[in-house]
Amino acid sequence: MIPYGKQNITEEDIQAVGKALKGDFLTQGPTILEFEKAFADYIGCKYAVAVSNGTAALHLSTLALGVSKGQKVITTPITFAASANCVRYCDGEVVFSDIDSQTYLLDVAKVEALLKAAPKGTYQGIIPVDFAGNAVNLEAFRKLADEYGLWIIEDTCHAPGGYFIDSKGQKQNCGNGNFADLAIFSFHPVKHIATGEGGMITTNDESLYKKLLKLRTHGITRDITIFKNSNDFATGLQTSEDDNFPGWYMEMQTLGYNYRFTDFQAALGISQLSRANQGLERRKQIAKNYENAFENKDFIKGQSGFVDGHAYHLYVIEVENRVGLYNYLREQKIFAQIHYIPCHLMPYYRELGWNEGDMPNAEMYYKNCISLPMYPTLKEQEQEFVINTIVSFFK
Repeated sequence: MIPYGKQNITEEDIQAVGKALKGDFLTQGPTILEFEKAFADYIGCKYAVAVSNGTAALHLSTLALGVSKGQKVITTPITFAASANCVRYCDGEVVFSDIDSQTYLLDVAKVEALLKAAPKGTYQGIIPVDFAGNAVNLEAFRKLADEYGLWIIEDTCHAPGGYFIDSKGQKQNCGNGNFADLAIFSFHPVKHIATGEGGMITTNDESLYKKLLKLRTHGITRDITIFKNSNDFATGLQTSEDDNFPGWYMEMQTLGYNYRFTDFQAALGISQLSRANQGLERRKQIAKNYENAFENKDFIKGQSGFVDGHAYHLYVIEVENRVGLYNYLREQKIFAQIHYIPCHLMPYYRELGWNEGDMPNAEMYYKNCISLPMYPTLKEQEQEFVINTIVSFFK
């Protein structure tokens, strides 16, 4: 069986998790902070907050940015539903904008047209997605966001290690916080760094960082510098003997959630992170092999190709008779996948008023797309078998 993606767990990973399980902390311990610091260093940002999964990361990000009832947020229809759902969790309104048919990414020109067509203040934020690992040019989106007073959440679940080149020729790592207010990552098993479940939020904004820490844990803080109740109340004494708050004291200051990460997941994350670049290089090699194999093939309507800065969570080809190819591959035990059903045409969003024809590029992409096996442990002969099987189907 050849899946479209899978985790790679080594003996070093197992040993790291075993050590954490034998330690004093299973959760809320020092290994989480160690992972956060290591991840921030890898991405090149100031702050990182580990959470229970990528969806939790999105939800906390919208909460931290103050999304509320009726506020409009723009995102792409070609993404996992969580990229849009996080706005709905806060009772905001999701506004989809179409993709660029060449990159499969949210089209900045279409977003600009959307913003120009409405009075300033109509929209509050943008959630671009580094789909398949291809890095969005956030510099262009930042320019728009500044002009219209918007925030940006970069959904970069597919792209740790990815980057784009800015107007000054500088490499800008996905999630580094130089253009987006917040960025989110996922550590699902098929992702570059796997911890079973898990996610990360990165930022360069200290105030947002502190909000996220509080929201991650029930809205509770132990920071005595921001306590709102008095010391007398905290101690239970009418007049306390000193100004020190008792060791047990904490305050719930806002409505938060239990979106915490565990220490043994963090230990696995640290181990996986240590070979992230190695895995990324292998993904690029696999992508290059696919590009070369399918170049100038008549049945290829489009493909991911070999793109500078692409992190290659997925390698997508577009073909006619996609259903036939999908079924044929499964007969050969090649379990390709489809990424994604356009989000605006999910029944939930149809009920909110979205219809076929609203996003023509996204809808055409969906009719033809199929994601091929892409993971670092994919063997050369397995990839060759995948390629030959696809070619034989179209003969």
